[in-house]
Amino acid sequence: MTPEQCAFKTGYWVFWYEADHRYALPTVAFFLVAIILFTISHIASKAAPQSLRNTSIWSRLVAACRFLSYKSWRFGGWNTHSLGVCLLGGAGAVFFFAMTLGPRPYYWPNTKEISFGNSPPIATRAGFLALACMPFLIVLGAKANPITALTGISHEKLNVWHNWVAWAMFVLALIHTFPFIVFHAWKGDLVASWSEGGVWVTGVVALIAQAWLTFMSIPWIRNRYYEFFKATHYFMALVFVIFFFFHCDFRMSSWDYFIATAVIYSLCWLYSQCKTYIEHGFRHKASLLPETEDTLRVTIDTKMHWAPGQHIFLRFLTCGVHAFTAHPFTICSVPQKNKNNELVFYVKRRGGLTGRLMSMAQKNPGVQVSVLLDGPYGGIPEDQLALSDKSLIIGGGAGAGFTLSMVEDFVRYSSPQRKSEMTVVVATRDPGMRAWFIQALEDMALRTSQEGIIPGLSVHIHETHAEHPVMETKAETETVLPDLKSEYVKTSNGAVKETFNLEMFGVKFFSGRPDLPALTRDLAGQDGVSVGVVVCGPSSMTHDVGEAVSSAQYRILAKQSNCAREVWLHTENFSY
Repeated sequence: MTPEQCAFKTGYWVFWYEADHRYALPTVAFFLVAIILFTISHIASKAAPQSLRNTSIWSRLVAACRFLSYKSWRFGGWNTHSLGVCLLGGAGAVFFFAMTLGPRPYYWPNTKEISFGNSPPIATRAGFLALACMPFLIVLGAKANPITALTGISHEKLNVWHNWVAWAMFVLALIHTFPFIVFHAWKGDLVASWSEGGVWVTGVVALIAQAWLTFMSIPWIRNRYYEFFKATHYFMALVFVIFFFFHCDFRMSSWDYFIATAVIYSLCWLYSQCKTYIEHGFRHKASLLPETEDTLRVTIDTKMHWAPGQHIFLRFLTCGVHAFTAHPFTICSVPQKNKNNELVFYVKRRGGLTGRLMSMAQKNPGVQVSVLLDGPYGGIPEDQLALSDKSLIIGGGAGAGFTLSMVEDFVRYSSPQRKSEMTVVVATRDPGMRAWFIQALEDMALRTSQEGIIPGLSVHIHETHAEHPVMETKAETETVLPDLKSEYVKTSNGAVKETFNLEMFGVKFFSGRPDLPALTRDLAGQDGVSVGVVVCGPSSMTHDVGEAVSSAQYRILAKQSNCAREVWLHTENFSY
């Protein structure tokens, strides 16, 4: 080679022996910068003094960040991710496209006499970019992980990044693969290279496993075949990592990324297992009771503590193949001080595990099942609801049970001196929902020894299935069912029993869907108050509420009159 050719071959962006430093390390830096920025934001939100929080600059800065977090769009029956998520994802796309397609050349200008190398430059850099994604991909999929600890973002909300990083890594793997096919086809040894096995075979097996993991994680496929997805995901992930490890074959610093992945993920996994087997142990039994044809009540006596809105992973040990997997369930109760606690879950029957549990409960109501606990995880930021002047708690469908923990937490600290208010809106198509929900409120009143009307609390139950005569009311935009305010409800076994006074919790029944955007706008339109909105329900419901809350952020930014001081939103995705 001439000196010019040697200089070209060892150029900054194409030198094979420095490719890991040129592409893998900047990828690690890109992810770490994002994590550091969110960590700083999290620490600032917790440590900021009250004097700073009361300033207009702080309020507008927080409103801008919340606008990015809440603003989304809906197309047909599909919600987009928030504007902030899309912008960060766009930054990642620009980074990977620039690092992959920016440097030239894509292929070495090889001839029959001169060879600059057998690895096309575009394939080399795509491979190291993909390799550097692996530690973050694996950690983002862990329930207990250091990213959640640093940023305060719960694992289920990080799952979108687990999915997006997987797609980025898969596309980079394809860009890594096809240039080798083109090069060896030009060279004329494609069949011979495949017949030799080794790096080709391990790479193809890893790519097939990666394709399975990526395409099976598409939301509509995953949700439709969730049990099958859950059963195969970990196995295929293990196949992928093993064959990817063999494929890298200790090239430069490639195994360093596997070591980092193994260490970090092992710590995440061990933490989760320690909570399950050491902290919670094998002593727990779950009691199963059918409340309606589609709703199952699961109760577990425990000494553990948790916060409102948190969820926990349950592994039922007597449900066949389901004993090998843990499923997330939203906790519908709150712990009691100086008492043994009771985890309560209201589970909507679907297929798979929930269908099996419902069948067991219908055959033998109150049956006890051994269960392992992993959690709790997620939940509403600490004291966020308590510090809000006005709270709007919304539950739709299976999310109705999710509202109960928020109600109980409010009732427990209720007093005439407390000026905060909470409005709970529950919408359901289940005709039997009212019975178990009212019974849950009655049990709550007994646990908290509450008597008399609870100041500041109102519970609105909207029954979208109802076909009763209706009449207009001035207090509500919906229609109230006058004949539903009976103090007698039917229990799960068909008996009729007298309930507590519905006025204690401010319970009202309505026909039709609630106008949630209007309710949100009304609360956010009150001057100088802090408003918290919590929603758990169908995607259309969370989108409508999110749009109303994002509009409130815009009014705060614009310093409009008749506007709350702050409006925050929490959405819950788990409610099985």
